[in-house]
Amino acid sequence: MDLGIGQRVAMVAAASKGLGRAAARALAMEGCRVSICGRDPEALEAARAELAALAPDAVLACPCDVSREEDLAAWFQATTTAFGGVDILVTNTGGPPAATFLELTEEQWAAGIQSTLMNAVRLSRLALPGMRARRWGRIVHITSLVAKQPQPLLTISSALRAGLSAMTRNMATEFGPDNVLVNAVLPGHILTDRQLHLGEVRSRKSGISLEQYLEQTQAGIPARRYGRPEEIGDVIAFLCSERASYVTGASLQVDGGVISSTF
Repeated sequence: MDLGIGQRVAMVAAASKGLGRAAARALAMEGCRVSICGRDPEALEAARAELAALAPDAVLACPCDVSREEDLAAWFQATTTAFGGVDILVTNTGGPPAATFLELTEEQWAAGIQSTLMNAVRLSRLALPGMRARRWGRIVHITSLVAKQPQPLLTISSALRAGLSAMTRNMATEFGPDNVLVNAVLPGHILTDRQLHLGEVRSRKSGISLEQYLEQTQAGIPARRYGRPEEIGDVIAFLCSERASYVTGASLQVDGGVISSTF
């Protein structure tokens, strides 16, 4: 299926590994010119090299801490200088600290707000004026299953991801008349570094091995397996495409059926 986004300019945040990297790869495979960012120079270069093999001369990689407003502005400026106006924006970040409510400090809450919520706000504010002027745009916020199914150990993430779903709905209403479509993707248990880190934290608290924890978690997924990053990337590429031209305001579960909520 031709998704109709060849040569579109796409920015994908925190794309040096994991879900961001999978999204960037899926968009590059559709012919997009892709700009990625990340904090780890070595991982960022590895991701750039992988994408460059798919799309020579159509990849830009910039060091960036998505919790820092000045870093996001510099990345956006570098992207528009290299490729022109941004058509597609995928917001993403690593998850905030995993801890129960009383274990968390005010500083951790503040850092979580900057990295998880404000990066999506700031990047959207940078990209939206151009999208509205050209009357074409796609914004996808990568959030988490905890937006619909909060988890005690993911206190900050649960609160902020739910807020991102509300923001997604509001943005879709405001910018739909400009043909700017805004959606969120809610990944379930996907085998990434973050998933393994959370597994280590939870297995220690439960007094079992990481392998035992991963097996128990997998058994609780209706699909009976963990998701693969590319399965998230493919959904994101579709939402960014011409084929999804009537999808906006959705918080789409990609979770193997693990979310039990009907809302």
